[in-house]
Amino acid sequence: MKGILLVNLGTPDSPQTPDVRKYLNEFLMDGRVIDVNPVLRTFLVRGLITPFRSPKSAKLYQEIWSKETGSPLLYYSVIQQKLLQERLGSEYQVELAMRYQSPSIEDALDRLKANLVESIRVIPMFPQYASASTGSVIDKVMELVRTWQTIPNISFVNSFHNDPLMIKAFAENSKKHGVENYDHVLFSFHGLPQRQLIKCDHTGNHCLKKDDCCQTLTDVNKFCYSAQSYDTARLIAQELGLPKEKYTVCFQSRLGNDPWVQPYTSEVIKELAAQGKKRMLVFCPAFVADCLETVYEVSEEYNTEFKHLGGEHIQLVESLNDNPLFIESLANMAQGK
Repeated sequence: MKGILLVNLGTPDSPQTPDVRKYLNEFLMDGRVIDVNPVLRTFLVRGLITPFRSPKSAKLYQEIWSKETGSPLLYYSVIQQKLLQERLGSEYQVELAMRYQSPSIEDALDRLKANLVESIRVIPMFPQYASASTGSVIDKVMELVRTWQTIPNISFVNSFHNDPLMIKAFAENSKKHGVENYDHVLFSFHGLPQRQLIKCDHTGNHCLKKDDCCQTLTDVNKFCYSAQSYDTARLIAQELGLPKEKYTVCFQSRLGNDPWVQPYTSEVIKELAAQGKKRMLVFCPAFVADCLETVYEVSEEYNTEFKHLGGEHIQLVESLNDNPLFIESLANMAQGK
């Protein structure tokens, strides 16, 4: 039997402040997420960020939390795991874990080890590679497995930003909204500090040295989160037949005062509203399951802001969730195709 481990980011156990604080502490104390001196990171996270951010974040989680299904990210992640298990059959054991909180990577790996799987294929559920997401998952898995006395063959999916079936799934999800009915399309990706992009530039002389260094994927920037994001957007736009002037790539969810990847989604929305755009369609292709950043940040916060600026409506394109094309994409990745 072969083992498959799907790993998404994580979610609090409940939308109550103590559980949100616990989740944020684990998440933000990861040295790949806030990549500063450990002493400074502890002071920032435990002393400044989580005491003030936890109550505010808890209110946001309460807005998207369902009494029946709980966290949308966990709900859809469980569905993805079950559908992939059905698709692969009894020759595979598919486990689900979250990088932070529950279900844990350690417990999922222990279940695979207990069943004596001959190999483990780890699929971090982040289409574009970033040290703070995919890199952190790989780091954690290696940290846990290195203590095992017998280690099976282990492989990782580094990224799948250009996977054809994933691209088709995002395009398919948008078609029910009628792309032609919108003045402009946004591809809004999760943000990262610029310093993390610079660290991934192993040449030391490319990242941020050119105004358009991320807008074309090359051998030099092939591991760059921003470059992979632009490539994902380009491929979805190509699938939909969108010309370049019809869409914009941008980045959301900033934290702190350091410069993050630009342009910022909030600033792009202001610019488009000033140009008289009234209706916008928004993709969030960094997320494979709907979560706080999609369901609330885009559908509620950005939509409200856009209306205050004179716009009429922002429509979120649902994430991949249970789209059959994405399940087939995961099956291909699981089988190494």
